[in-house]
Amino acid sequence: MDKPLYTSTIMLLLFSLVAVYSLSVFPTIYFGASDFHFLKKQLTFVIISIFILTIVGSMNPYKVFKPLGFTIFILSFIAIFVMLFLPDSLVRAVLGAKRWIKFGSISIAPTEFFKYGFLFFISWSFARKQDELKNSNSILKEFAILIPYFALLMVVVAFIAIGQKDLGETVVITVTLLSIILLAGGSKKLFTTLIVTFISLVVILINIAPHRLNRLKGWWVGVQDGILSILPSSWAQSLRVTDTTTSLPIVNAIHSIQSGGLAGRGLGEGQYKLGFLSEVHTDYIFAGIAEEIGLIGIVILLGLYGYIIYRMFYIASYLVKPMERYFVIGVAIIIFVSGVINLFGVTGLIPIKGIAVPLLSYGGSQIIATSLAIAMVLMLSRKVKVWV
Repeated sequence: MDKPLYTSTIMLLLFSLVAVYSLSVFPTIYFGASDFHFLKKQLTFVIISIFILTIVGSMNPYKVFKPLGFTIFILSFIAIFVMLFLPDSLVRAVLGAKRWIKFGSISIAPTEFFKYGFLFFISWSFARKQDELKNSNSILKEFAILIPYFALLMVVVAFIAIGQKDLGETVVITVTLLSIILLAGGSKKLFTTLIVTFISLVVILINIAPHRLNRLKGWWVGVQDGILSILPSSWAQSLRVTDTTTSLPIVNAIHSIQSGGLAGRGLGEGQYKLGFLSEVHTDYIFAGIAEEIGLIGIVILLGLYGYIIYRMFYIASYLVKPMERYFVIGVAIIIFVSGVINLFGVTGLIPIKGIAVPLLSYGGSQIIATSLAIAMVLMLSRKVKVWV
């Protein structure tokens, strides 16, 4: 398998142990847990993930890749459908969102696995449709070819964005689909039309859900002064929002990043993690860790993510089968988009969406699902004979 990708992925997993242990000080006190509660659970997730990377990554891609991909897609699709009808005793809800299925003391988020299963399915399907899509001489014919995929996406939106109130993962899945359409030969005119439609859909989903609208307004109140100061006064007056309060977690996240400065306060020395940042070991992990390792540390961390994404594109460039290329590039896109959404959220550029940072944030489902997807990339890398 591709040893650089394997090694850099494990490095991120190991760093997640340091980050989660350092940032989970307040949650352990708040919940009355032991100092090592979150570390022990994260260590379990990391050990399982390394096992998956090693074993699955070493499997025969000719025999295992397709059956494994279809299994992930089918089982996760069934899970996100069934969980909508399960009783509260079997589904864990956080802030009204039912996103986890409980198996005793274990909770699994099917959406984390579904986005990679969905990627596999569309990669497999578009590989069979790419010639037809490339030879289409009008945007109407392209739309006709893509209707089944749009129908499937609408089902996904209904299950995840509406049923689970998870707009963030819906955005990731939609961006993945649009990217694969472009890779498979979709025209620029089609791609532009889909982007406009997608943005319109996001606006509709925000407006029909009061909690999303309030979150958006809370974010805007926190950042509007800096933006409106550079606009004409007539525009600034019409865009200013005063009927809601500032989103304190976003303000504190920005202050936490500023507090870290260039070199950081040192591991374990962060102050904003002590109750000022909600979910600091999950959604706000970038802000919490930035205070401790500073701008230099964050740049190195982002560089490691960039290297992982580079290795995936490198592997994809040598794969012969379109389905395999689409899948590998799609995994890179999912990791990139998830990281960017989280990073932009904690820096106030966009409203925070509750998307975990792949391989870094606390949580078993996202770490294991991402590791499984990377393991499938490692499996395919065994077909590649030339390394850099």
